[in-house]
Amino acid sequence: MRDSGNQSGFAGIGRRLALLIAGAAIAYIGVQLIGAQLNWSNRAMAFFDLAALAVFGWALIRAFLIWRSRQN
Repeated sequence: MRDSGNQSGFAGIGRRLALLIAGAAIAYIGVQLIGAQLNWSNRAMAFFDLAALAVFGWALIRAFLIWRSRQN
């Protein structure tokens, strides 16, 4: 039988990960809107696109690792 304390630990990590994803999405949308208003260059906009992609990729890997940890 699984330890309920361990499950609550996974739940906390999952909640923080969900907040990270939501925060990154909101920040990405905000940067896109601000960049369009201030006429930032495509190069600057691409930098923020790559930064958001890195955060989402990291979150995907962390979510996979959490899922794998719960399998054991």
